[in-house]
Amino acid sequence: MTYVGVHNISTTTRPTSSSPTAIMSFSTFHMTPVDPPGGSPTARRDSARRPSDRRSSSRRSSIDPRKLVPMDKTTHISGSDDFNVLFIGAGNIMFGSDEGPWNHSFRFEHKLGRRLKVVALIDPAVERAKAVLQKKCDSFVVSAYENTRVYKTLEEFVKSMSPKDRPRAVIVGSPPMFRGTLQPGRDIEMQILKHFPGVAMFIEKPIATGPAHELQEAFQIAKSIEDSKTICSVGYMLRYLKAVQMMKSILEENNLTVMATIARYACAYEAIAKPDWWDKSKSAGPVIEQGTHFCDLSRYFGGEVDISTVVAHSLEFDENAGQLSAMKVDESKIAPENRIPRVTSATWKYDSGAVGSFVHVVALQGTNYSCELEVYADGYQLKLVDPYVQPILYVRKPGDDHDQVYRFRDDDPFFSEVSNLIDIIEDIEEDPEGATILSSYEDAVRSYELTWAIREASERSRAEKLAKSRAA
Repeated sequence: MTYVGVHNISTTTRPTSSSPTAIMSFSTFHMTPVDPPGGSPTARRDSARRPSDRRSSSRRSSIDPRKLVPMDKTTHISGSDDFNVLFIGAGNIMFGSDEGPWNHSFRFEHKLGRRLKVVALIDPAVERAKAVLQKKCDSFVVSAYENTRVYKTLEEFVKSMSPKDRPRAVIVGSPPMFRGTLQPGRDIEMQILKHFPGVAMFIEKPIATGPAHELQEAFQIAKSIEDSKTICSVGYMLRYLKAVQMMKSILEENNLTVMATIARYACAYEAIAKPDWWDKSKSAGPVIEQGTHFCDLSRYFGGEVDISTVVAHSLEFDENAGQLSAMKVDESKIAPENRIPRVTSATWKYDSGAVGSFVHVVALQGTNYSCELEVYADGYQLKLVDPYVQPILYVRKPGDDHDQVYRFRDDDPFFSEVSNLIDIIEDIEEDPEGATILSSYEDAVRSYELTWAIREASERSRAEKLAKSRAA
């Protein structure tokens, strides 16, 4: 499964007995970008110089979807100087796999071209790191990796680093259980701030998978990043989908207030053969590890969540409806208290008064997931379907009972998030509206907080049910 960019976006009206199919190009959909303060192009460029305007999703939350240029339609970023990058983690998220479209190194190679110089690759699994580097050096991108050195820890790299090795960006793709805290060995963000002040960071999501009591440490890290004015982007790539940005444009253009969000994430469990995924003590559970994307999208549209209102229920492995027939993992080797739920269903209130709901389901077999997000506002229904592979957006507007259907073929949000980050690091000003970080570290911590609130609420409701059963 690969992404090569959006180049064939169309919209149709869903056929009905009374409505013929209508076709129009994406460009005919009227969207007027919301200008930042300043009005004139010159004032906007001056405004873009201020980090607070472009580096945080809390300050400007959207990008004109027409400015998300597909990877196969863009050229390498200009410049003759080297662009040093430090990779932390040599796993699938950084170098790709057959399981999905993630592959950050590929996007950096395409964005930076021959300017890219990966100064070091840090991973305790040294042999794995050397193996992926060898593949790169045997390919046409050898110039980016021929001088890359492998280290077990960040400290080792810092001790041997020369001034010319100083990175302009640090990309963190290590497992989430090793970051997002202030604990030694699990504090990579604070170590980067210490050793590389002012250097931009890209952090994968979720920002952590540690115990819930460590949440406050994650908020402290967020404050340190914000106070240092460090450019930091977190990899909630679905925010960068053209479909998602089109949804934002519709809401902003029409001055709409979201009334409700409804999210559903049904995974194909048969293809999940990693024992750790089925063990809450190691993965933190499917809502935190997997459902985080849709909890984040829910917040992106609904706003901040009143955490005290989160209510949730779960279907557990030992209940009659929770039996699975196609598991590839021997669950008997996992302690019963650590086995994941088959279904988690949650509702909450947003600070605005709107209502949110989320369902995560471990039920499908085969390989294809089934994921949808619905957003409701006065007169409008926006429904995003299949965002991971071939996003489709259904839009119902006032005065029309039928959906307009927008298809976004071959969109690549992974490239868009990398492209936006580099444009901001490079301080490209020709189009200040073209580059915005859509998920800051603090934003990501709040999504992490919501997923933990859902897990804890479901566990409380289960405990209450068991207590009543025992009492009876």
